Amino acid sequence: MTHFEPVSRDFFNQPTLELARALLGTVLVKETEAGVAAGRIVETEAYLGAIDRAAHSFQNRRTKRTEIMFAEAGHVYTYVMHTHCLVNVVSNAKDIPEAVLIRAVEPVFGIELMYQRRGIDDTKNLTNGPGKLTKALGITMEDYGGKFWEPPLSISLGRTPKEISQGKRIGIENTGEAKDYPWRFWVTDHPFVSRKNK
Repeated sequence: MTHFEPVSRDFFNQPTLELARALLGTVLVKETEAGVAAGRIVETEAYLGAIDRAAHSFQNRRTKRTEIMFAEAGHVYTYVMHTHCLVNVVSNAKDIPEAVLIRAVEPVFGIELMYQRRGIDDTKNLTNGPGKLTKALGITMEDYGGKFWEPPLSISLGRTPKEISQGKRIGIENTGEAKDYPWRFWVTDHPFVSRKNK
């Protein structure tokens, strides 16, 4: 198996918008009984908790679902939306509930396993969206509360992108001014980015 070296716990201790950029180029790795699957992160979205109407934790909303967002940076926040499990990196300090959604990855390891899980053999559409990548990698609600600096779901060292683009987030139309915040980041012109900016 290719060796993946998880980032240090300290990697996550940076402001949320900076973390959203720093995650680009790192590798999301999931170990399961079926095998290991991994993808290089190419698109993220930042959600700034209390001040962000698009965040689940807007106004410090604390529920069973958002509880892990109040933990220290680097924890796994998974939730289900329209039957899809989505995965986020908890960010900022303890009790400041912010997170970064991983929107797209480029498959780098375990691609046959990803094909099986997704039931397709179209590489381009394998992991180019937040629900697609979790299914391909085998990320589920059982990963909720894990730590991204250790297996089975971890973020490993990768390579820094040459160029990063920034724009509005996707799918949050009913969030007032928050829908216009330029808090989506992606590797410029990367084929696995979920959507080109309009």
